[in-house]
Amino acid sequence: MARGMRSRSICQTDIVSTVAVSPLRRLGFVVGGIVVVWIALLLVLGSIFGARKAQAIADRLGETLQATATLDDHDLALVRGRLRLDHLRVARNDLTGKLTLDVGKVRCELAPLGIALFDGSCRELAISDLRLELSTFALFKLKKPTRPPIRAHAVTIENATMIFSPAAVEPSLGRITLTIDRATAGATTMKTPLSWIFHLRTLNATLELPVGKIKIDYANGMLTAAGGLFGVTPVTLPFQIPVANLADDPKAELQRLAKIGKQLAEDLVEQKARDWLRSKR
Repeated sequence: MARGMRSRSICQTDIVSTVAVSPLRRLGFVVGGIVVVWIALLLVLGSIFGARKAQAIADRLGETLQATATLDDHDLALVRGRLRLDHLRVARNDLTGKLTLDVGKVRCELAPLGIALFDGSCRELAISDLRLELSTFALFKLKKPTRPPIRAHAVTIENATMIFSPAAVEPSLGRITLTIDRATAGATTMKTPLSWIFHLRTLNATLELPVGKIKIDYANGMLTAAGGLFGVTPVTLPFQIPVANLADDPKAELQRLAKIGKQLAEDLVEQKARDWLRSKR
């Protein structure tokens, strides 16, 4: 009889446990089902709205520059949180001047699991294989765009070439070519293709002037230049980039960048002179 009572007790315990766990299991099934349906929905939305999202970015850039923008390929992954653009091209050629922008690859890291549907900013904006040619900053004297500019928490640029005609920066300097091996920047509002410079963190680049090529490196608030008129011995000086002015329109922002570049060149020449005088003592 004792054995039978123990058996009934064990059975009752199993039944109670089953009854107690069953609602939790049902809740788990419901939550799991919702997750599966949400992921499936994101996959569908990614395929449906991917082209629309990619073209919207191209159109936004084209509108900012009052130019024609085209895009070869794209991929939107809402589950993972990533937007990829391939071969983005922007061109403008009118009485104001000439601008061409060709970007091989753009990768925008978005918030995962569909959060990007409500927050479209880039966690990281990675740009590679870029070529920009600009004849004059007057191209950026524009009316206010109807779409907000692209925002990124961090920017990475690799293998980029930027060519500025004499009229764009300073006629006396001649044509300027900036070749960027790699650059990183902090949170940036991309009013122009150069907005990230205001938030620069690191830079490995070569500046080509009529007087020669200058190797430029920037990190931890220190800028180093070597080659060209600076010679083989590097010139190093502290350099803090002014904070971007949110009220600036694209043209005003680029004009500020031109002034910063001119001031930086003067500071480097002065530092080179001081280093030379110090070496003669």
